[in-house]
Amino acid sequence: MKAITQHRTLYILVLITLFATACKKEFMDVAPPDKISADLVWTDPALAQAFVNDIYNGLSSGGFSEQMLASVSDEALFTHPTRGIDLVNNGTINPSTLGWVDDTWGYKQMYNRIRACNITIERIGGGSNGLSSQTLKDQLLGEAYFLRAYYYQQLLRFYGSVAIITKTYALSDDYNVKRNTYEECVNFIIKDCDEAAKLLAGKTLDKGRTNSLAALALKSRVLIYAASDLHDRTKLTAKISGIAAQKLDFLSYASGNQTERYRLAQAAAKAVLDVGTGYKLTLSAPATDGRLNFKSIAMGGGSKAPGIDATAAAELIFAKYFITQSNNRHGQQNGPNGYHNWAGNTPIGLLVDDFEMNDGSKFSWTNPLQKANPYQNRDPRFYATILYDGATWKPRDKASGNVDPANQIQTGVYDLASNGTVTDFRGLDTRASSIENWNGSWTGYYYHKFIDPDPNIVEASAPQTIPWPFFRYTEAVFNYIEASIELGELDNAKTWLNRIRFRAGMPAVTATSQADLRTAYRHERRIEMAYEEQRYHDTRRWLIAEETLGRKVTYIKVMGKFKPGKTMSAPYHYDATVYDYTYSPVVENAQENRSWDNKLYFRPFSRDEVNKNNLLEQNPGY
Repeated sequence: MKAITQHRTLYILVLITLFATACKKEFMDVAPPDKISADLVWTDPALAQAFVNDIYNGLSSGGFSEQMLASVSDEALFTHPTRGIDLVNNGTINPSTLGWVDDTWGYKQMYNRIRACNITIERIGGGSNGLSSQTLKDQLLGEAYFLRAYYYQQLLRFYGSVAIITKTYALSDDYNVKRNTYEECVNFIIKDCDEAAKLLAGKTLDKGRTNSLAALALKSRVLIYAASDLHDRTKLTAKISGIAAQKLDFLSYASGNQTERYRLAQAAAKAVLDVGTGYKLTLSAPATDGRLNFKSIAMGGGSKAPGIDATAAAELIFAKYFITQSNNRHGQQNGPNGYHNWAGNTPIGLLVDDFEMNDGSKFSWTNPLQKANPYQNRDPRFYATILYDGATWKPRDKASGNVDPANQIQTGVYDLASNGTVTDFRGLDTRASSIENWNGSWTGYYYHKFIDPDPNIVEASAPQTIPWPFFRYTEAVFNYIEASIELGELDNAKTWLNRIRFRAGMPAVTATSQADLRTAYRHERRIEMAYEEQRYHDTRRWLIAEETLGRKVTYIKVMGKFKPGKTMSAPYHYDATVYDYTYSPVVENAQENRSWDNKLYFRPFSRDEVNKNNLLEQNPGY
């Protein structure tokens, strides 16, 4: 197994432009071939655009990194724990041992991109440039303001407040700078969002670039986070004792009240709802094709698999696309090992068990009928999110032999008859498989949601072009629902919550009290937004991480024993008329012995960063 990173070739146009320019000069009057003059960049539209293009590289592959944020939540387990995720989940990270840090939110990485945004804003917004098109200048400025706001938002939701830097530093400058307050950071990001929305209004940019609605969606996210319990001083200190008084300003509001903040969050979310459309959110009763609706959303409308609705692309507000790239190996990184994949971020039982029955009742292992058939009659989104034992999947690699003509996921141990003897056959997608057993799932489940179901795409050898949704319309709907619940506007919240459920083919919620509706809403957000980098942040901002992220991991053990008088010889396939299947949920600590520590509500700053900036105060607990 190896990590695969993504790079975009952004400077071909720049190099061509430079070459053409250089040819017109005297032979000796040339610039260094590997350098571009800063003044030249901001006088040439193509070079200026290329500079801003490169800022987008801070988005990397979005959430499609080999290690996903889902695996530091109660959604998934990373199969290969030596990469540092286990240190986060065990609560043992510290300023010297950070554990897993992704390029999409790392402290240094974000400030490198923020610096590029600041350069753009200084050179274009300051007026000292040679760009003649005001439309282009507004576009580039709007992109820079949005990206700066996005990168600061990443820092804010992982670390709490940081230093707001709005200028580029010279080598002789003093690099020691204090953290701003949490409130100042929120206000700064909102200001950048407003500026981006204004500058980008009415402009249609290329696919994959930001837009005015994306700026509104980012504003909505920042404000719902800001209104949450984690950043309300009274609730924060009631949950986490011993935070030094001088550090509270870095983590929470010192003034105002939570109701006012929810009112602002509600208005910001409503602004997105009023401009956007989303996908199939006008239904008044449960859809009959909820699974395909949800799968179409996950595919961004882009898969060629049967039944995928291309119009689901309307759900995406801002996304990372891979149309021109050939190295998005997300399917390979997460698909079943029996298909020669790496089983990276496998669902854990805690997530699987939270999918309701299709009538809206809770699934329970104490229910004998449900325990006997745990994968029948579940929320339609279950079948578009989880690959489970017996689930139909793609054709296997025929070069390995005709090992599975039924094309089904095999995560159990099954009876097989061989020469009159019953033997144990360990499924092709287990850690005892004959195919890449070292890459098998520990949990007994596999990830399905963002893997293209097109049977012509073989994850192990072919890339996919499924977009990563930085912002989709439904997130803003959820933000609106959450704010409405906290403001006591329950009918309003239920209307929108039921629209999401109806699209998925689920019945309306029955909750009537604020507390019950809050619980129903949080459940719905967990299911709908699984694997979309929401759960890790949601449980922290709701101050419920100890009861959720801190739980021990659960697996599923599957056994298939012959029914009396029944038999099957190789190759194995799922058949409930031949086998009695048993499903045993178990708690496993061998791979990760998860433990929650309240310091994990905020990430630590690295020791190196604190040593470089002696005004950077460390987060509590570190």
